[in-house]
Amino acid sequence: MIARHWKGITKPGLASVYKRHLLEETFPALSKLQGFTKASILERAVPGGEEFLIITEWDSVQAIKAFAGEDAEDAVVPAKVQEMMVEYDKRAIHYEIAHQ
Repeated sequence: MIARHWKGITKPGLASVYKRHLLEETFPALSKLQGFTKASILERAVPGGEEFLIITEWDSVQAIKAFAGEDAEDAVVPAKVQEMMVEYDKRAIHYEIAHQ
């Protein structure tokens, strides 16, 4: 199992809009992909907005590549989400899940 981590900071006042996007669009789309297991949203207030850490879990790197493309670490950030962000990771970080 692989955990994919990605962070972004939403502009002030857009945290709830971003969470709704994740819950209504992103996560349902991911759930249709073979090898996707689950997703978590972590959030905290930071100067200038709300920081989100999105953690998705996958069966394999190959499953991630089906989502992200051949460069599995390439962040997938739709234009609509980019407009909500003050800043965001251009690259995702992957961890092998050692214990759950």
